[in-house]
Amino acid sequence: MAELVHHGQRVDAIDPLAREVGVSDRLHCRQSGTSGAATTLTGVTHDLAERLDRARAATRAAGIDALLVSPGPDLAYLTGYDAKALERLTCLVLPAEGDIRLVAPGLEKAAALASPVADLDIEIVTWQERDDPYALTASLVPGASRLALDNHMWAEKVLALRHAMPAAEQSLANRVIAQLRMRKSEVEVGHLRDAGAAIDRVHRRMGEWLRPGRSEREVARDIGAAIIAEGHTQVDFIIVGSGPNGASPHHDVSDRVIETGDAVVVDIGGTNAAGYCSDCTRNYVAGAAPDSEYVEYFEVLAQAQAAQRAHSRPGVTAASVDVVGRDIIAAAGFGEAFLHRTGHGIGLETHEEPYIIAGNDLVLETGMAFSIEPGIYLEGRHGARIEDIVVITDDASEVLNTTAREYALLV
Repeated sequence: MAELVHHGQRVDAIDPLAREVGVSDRLHCRQSGTSGAATTLTGVTHDLAERLDRARAATRAAGIDALLVSPGPDLAYLTGYDAKALERLTCLVLPAEGDIRLVAPGLEKAAALASPVADLDIEIVTWQERDDPYALTASLVPGASRLALDNHMWAEKVLALRHAMPAAEQSLANRVIAQLRMRKSEVEVGHLRDAGAAIDRVHRRMGEWLRPGRSEREVARDIGAAIIAEGHTQVDFIIVGSGPNGASPHHDVSDRVIETGDAVVVDIGGTNAAGYCSDCTRNYVAGAAPDSEYVEYFEVLAQAQAAQRAHSRPGVTAASVDVVGRDIIAAAGFGEAFLHRTGHGIGLETHEEPYIIAGNDLVLETGMAFSIEPGIYLEGRHGARIEDIVVITDDASEVLNTTAREYALLV
């Protein structure tokens, strides 16, 4: 069965339909018209070329000689190529000046040419099994003294590149690429809207599956099938936290059988055909009304989350969004039960910048997309979290999830 990932951690497979579809495959589907989307090959190439131009300009402005980008979301963002992450080196070499090249194993050349890379001004430089790809990469940036490596690059590749270029200082490329990725274009926001609407459709169907007498795992299996059926190409994560399991923010699923009166936290997300992610948490009560303690703190949580949504707009800091809700929860006596930051950016990854957390003085700007998901967790009893994805607009924010935020009593 397929292996799923929850926020970077592997979890039990939910459904065999939850297979990964690469970004290059998604782009190819849209270009050929098989998915019915309107994006054309020319449009995709133009958007990617602009991203490369902006990345080069930012690299130059940062005083970096070249970006080195391996398979992962940064490579997909810049080139549309969702390359396989293998022990063999694939690496985009994006210099501040000069030609952009993609170093790739010879046996991966066809895959690279099948991606949008073929229509960009990128030379594919291949290497064979007995070649040294790290020496090859070094030869493409002669005399480089400052290199920025993408944050997802495997340690063995980082160290091999350091060995190949011992005089070059290595730093993280995130300070360049993250600045581009966290300011979403209108096209990207449209993809996030589609993803949000798809996951909302799954939440609206929760009454079909969630009821006393069923295990979390059984419910999750049905949710996984629905995530695909409602418009995703991949299941990214499923949390079904019933009763005391709801007090663990990153619980996934277990064989615990849902009991009458259980509060259940359901946090789900997937990736759509454009490569963009959904993430939404709603709360359910199975079979009978919850206890008074749950009702009390859920009202506090709803007030805090609503205040954070209202506060989110251009010009405020990421930290201030966190503080607005945290202060409300703390004033009600549940401050120590809010165990995590308020939110995370979202796009080609479920978790990316900006992070909505105390101490982050980043000023929010138009196009930034992130979750607002305060929670209250009472260990050994139950918990609740309300999560929406919002996008900063010119003067406020747009909330991409529209399902009811109150807990739903399923009888």
